[in-house]
Amino acid sequence: MTTQVTIDTATPRLAIRTLWVAAGGTFISLIAFTTPVGSLADTARSLQAGPAAQAWILSSMSLGLAMALLTSGAVADDFGRRRVFVGGAVVLALSSIPCAIAEGPLELVVGRIFQGIGAAAIIACSLALISHQFPPGPGRAKASGIWGAALGGGIAVGPLLAAGLGLLLSWRAAYGLIALMSAALAIAGLRLLVESRADHRKAVDWTGVALLSTGLAAVIAGLTLAKSGLALLDVFALVIGGVLLLAAFGVVERRSRAPMLDPALFRNPAFVAVNVAALATGLGVIAQMSFFSTVLQRGLHVSEMTAAVALLGWSAVSVLTSLGSRHLRMAGRMQFVLGLLVVAVGQASMAWLQPTSSVLQAMPGLIICGLGSGVINAALGRESVASVPPARAAMGSGANNTARYVGSAVGVTIVAILATSVHSGTPAQSLISGWNQSVVVTTAATVLGAVVVFLCRSRAKVGPDISAVPDRIGG
Repeated sequence: MTTQVTIDTATPRLAIRTLWVAAGGTFISLIAFTTPVGSLADTARSLQAGPAAQAWILSSMSLGLAMALLTSGAVADDFGRRRVFVGGAVVLALSSIPCAIAEGPLELVVGRIFQGIGAAAIIACSLALISHQFPPGPGRAKASGIWGAALGGGIAVGPLLAAGLGLLLSWRAAYGLIALMSAALAIAGLRLLVESRADHRKAVDWTGVALLSTGLAAVIAGLTLAKSGLALLDVFALVIGGVLLLAAFGVVERRSRAPMLDPALFRNPAFVAVNVAALATGLGVIAQMSFFSTVLQRGLHVSEMTAAVALLGWSAVSVLTSLGSRHLRMAGRMQFVLGLLVVAVGQASMAWLQPTSSVLQAMPGLIICGLGSGVINAALGRESVASVPPARAAMGSGANNTARYVGSAVGVTIVAILATSVHSGTPAQSLISGWNQSVVVTTAATVLGAVVVFLCRSRAKVGPDISAVPDRIGG
């Protein structure tokens, strides 16, 4: 059966404005996500936040993202992607206000959890909105490249903006600016986007929502405790409890008549490949780069601003590569393999730092990682919606980004534990030695991901055609 999809592309202007609003939402969301990287030291001093509180400040938005990405994508497909996108922008704007005026770490952490929930709705819907204005082909490839560039751009600008505003005004100013940008995004979404949803609305899988959200929340909370080096029993209880809840989610989805995440999708090699690539990206390069600012500041004794500028070697290069990736003449699966292997080369080159090393020594590795990351980001944006039925585009985006952020939460925990497990020499020497060990692990995760993706070759379809689901645009 052939899927019938009606797409409102009466004017190119509609597609273009949809692209820029959706990509702008992703850009703002990633600025919010990376803001603490450029201002953690000032924030910790201002709020008297110890190591455990700092770990929560860095990880709390990941908690909100992981909890809400898949759920918001599934809900958006049935109740309206524009509606959920705008709602996410409102939540991001409102939750940034308590972050800006926080008087202690708890207020900031709670605010950042809700920032993650708002950003989850924006990110999950952004790709679905783009995919329904750009049919498969060169136009969608270019649009996906711009979306990937927005992703890398937010990662690049967030730490730099936070560090700059911290020097000029206060670390709080960055959160105030995020609130203003998010409010403007909500207005733009209302005025410039058209609504889209699936023709056949499903009942909300509330049991699946509860099991998935609480399971992911428990796992990430446990990993955050592990990073702080405290409460080992609590870590095991949370992680094991979370895994059991996620296992229960899998059982419920298999038995549900209207599952939030259709288990049949995992019989599709393209769906498996895109999500493995996202998971490997989180476990590998994102985890490594998320901790690298700490290594630069505490191991090589550079300022927050210098660390933020150095990270541009990765993030800014990924922006340029994302924009140019549409010229690659190879299948999405092979773009993932190529990108992951290039990233692995860059990661491995950063495993030989010394306390006396210059920041410049890490730049070749950062640039190489950026080259590979840009290819991956653009391909993820395109393939995450192409690997699911058109009516489930937001769910596909949510699932893919969930894999990426859960992978990064696990990866950052592994890197942090390994980097702080060595206790020989000065603190800087111990940190650098542990960092070098952690890079070996994150590089191995990237290579393993490339191998698994390579093995996800297309095969004859098995079972019912799950792609035959109509979709509606407009209204």
